[in-house]
Amino acid sequence: MSRGENVKIHFIGIGGIGISGLAKYLYAQGMQITGSDIAQSNATKYLASYDIPINIPHSASAITDQDLVIHSAIIKPDNVEVQEALRKGIKVLSRKEALAFILGKKRVFSVCGAHGKSTTSAILSSLFPHFGAIIGADSKEFGSNVREAKSESIVFEADESDKSFLNSNPYFAIIPNAEPEHMESYHHNLDEFYGAYHHFMQMATKRIINLADPYLKGVKDLESIVLDPQNDITDISFNLCNDEPQTTFTLKNYGSFSVWGFGEHMAQNASLAILCAIEEYGEEQLPQIKANLAHFKGIKKRFDIIQKSSTIIIDDYAHHPTEIKATLKSVRIYADLKQINKIIAIWQPHKYSRVLDNLTAFVECFENLCDELIILPVWKAGEAHIDIDFETLFKHYNPVFATHLKRVGESLHLYQDQTMIKTLKDALIIGLGAGDITYQLRGEK
Repeated sequence: MSRGENVKIHFIGIGGIGISGLAKYLYAQGMQITGSDIAQSNATKYLASYDIPINIPHSASAITDQDLVIHSAIIKPDNVEVQEALRKGIKVLSRKEALAFILGKKRVFSVCGAHGKSTTSAILSSLFPHFGAIIGADSKEFGSNVREAKSESIVFEADESDKSFLNSNPYFAIIPNAEPEHMESYHHNLDEFYGAYHHFMQMATKRIINLADPYLKGVKDLESIVLDPQNDITDISFNLCNDEPQTTFTLKNYGSFSVWGFGEHMAQNASLAILCAIEEYGEEQLPQIKANLAHFKGIKKRFDIIQKSSTIIIDDYAHHPTEIKATLKSVRIYADLKQINKIIAIWQPHKYSRVLDNLTAFVECFENLCDELIILPVWKAGEAHIDIDFETLFKHYNPVFATHLKRVGESLHLYQDQTMIKTLKDALIIGLGAGDITYQLRGEK
């Protein structure tokens, strides 16, 4: 199938961030897009504003004369639109399968890793403003998870959770880390997991890797541009610029850089992107690279400061112990600079399997990094209930357990079912999780 402007593509589950990103990008390339989902969302409303036909809910009538149907991972084979497409002889692909069609002829700057890939991808998109981009979160620079540019080059956040990063056709492979995660996709086999990463790197023409990761440090058979943070990143400092967090650091012999956000991990993510830009543009373009870096303003749900007052509320997607610890260290820096004495962490665990796979690390990751811990019910993400004794496991934090929270003015109210049990205010409050906590913090649920 050609990729011309007359190609008609229908997306099932178009409201999801991964599928909507592909739809936005292909629409910008001139293709004719339709879609459907079970309910309205911000993504469906955005796409509908471009007069893209969106069916709510799924319906066989949405399948007409399209050339291709692409569906999200959660769509089952018995979906009425999938069945109708097959009946009509229309090719049906999963998002994972469709990547080869979408990215096959592009120069893909492909970013993958357990942590930091969205931030690194968004920074890369700031450094390459003329490239297209599909990332896993909304960049505050351009207010979307997609930079809808017609270009042979694209920044792409690749997903290792379902092995789809192997379909991303990497020209440049950028890897912040390769910590084991989503091991169910790899049959809980580390050899299979690391083998997939190695294959991803082999596929790429160029590679940038972070030697802070033990596995990446041991990769010796592939020529790569390497970042050794311990030696390559120096003079790290943190400050507020127009009341926004900023990390300043020196990278190798390239001079000083400043990036939005706090933390050593921010310096590392930015450094990987900068090294990629130097390789692409040449060292003589360092002034322009630094100017472009200033355009990065963070991404939604990553250290997302949603309220600034006597009660500061920050929303963060961190849902793995490594991420939570890094985020809380950043919060501590912010609290110190703002002279705030109390940090309250609200944690919504994400998936029983993730909690059990990383139980010891979860128990330890809040240590000395918050003054009060509130634990919400596990966001199941489709999993069956598993009893986990959070009260005993986390008792040394003396946590508060609540079923949900509500935003009321500048405060947060904690509830146990229908009973309000506590009001949170006059503190720095950080919400942690990949479930619906983001909507609770914003008063949208």
